[in-house]
Amino acid sequence: MLTVDFERLGLRPGDRVIDMGCGAGRHAFEMYRQGADVIAFDQDADELAGVLELFGAMKEAGEAPVGASADIKEGDALDLPFADGEFDRVVASEVLEHIHDDHRAISELVRVLRPGGTMAITVPRWFPELVNWRLSADYHNTPGGHIRIYTDQELRWKVVNAGMEFEGKSHAHGLHAPYWWLKCAVGVDNNDHPLVKAYHQVLVWDIMRTPRLSVATRLAEKALNPFIGKSMVLYFRKPVGVVGDQ
Repeated sequence: MLTVDFERLGLRPGDRVIDMGCGAGRHAFEMYRQGADVIAFDQDADELAGVLELFGAMKEAGEAPVGASADIKEGDALDLPFADGEFDRVVASEVLEHIHDDHRAISELVRVLRPGGTMAITVPRWFPELVNWRLSADYHNTPGGHIRIYTDQELRWKVVNAGMEFEGKSHAHGLHAPYWWLKCAVGVDNNDHPLVKAYHQVLVWDIMRTPRLSVATRLAEKALNPFIGKSMVLYFRKPVGVVGDQ
């Protein structure tokens, strides 16, 4: 289940890319499949171990082009262990809403991106996220949970102020917003609720592209994304001549 549109990001084979806060690695795996040289970066060593294992399995299965590479790196988003301008593309998906000092994290992302390179940042969208917070305090009051709700204007301003040029936005996962509203309404840990289980099965069918439902779910998601897409995706380009943060 991808949130970033890699065509819009401008990803090309041979690009050096970082998936900052990669989690289980969904975007890192797809960039590797498309021939990029990928660094999956996270502070969770256990998650990274699983990502590295799957990178190896992908290589053995021939799922990535010859010449592409993929590796992991553990570290702190506020102090990225990479040189200025080291990456052609930067992805930070569903990460910044967890970081207290998001200004510094954004500055670090800008610093490691080369001039002329592109960046995609995704965060939970304001309205669907606000509904979740209002329905359930447990949704976000957890260790490592969400600490803020971004508007598109706020996030855009923070990234542009760090030295980037805004190139556009989109929304994704319109089918997922009602699912989380339902979970928050009945209890975020109440996975055995019949409505939650039924909706979850629909999402599984969608992710697995079950033939009898994939057309319907794709059309439904496309229709819902502009209105209640759970994720907001902003795309940026680093101007030529910008070396680090501003």
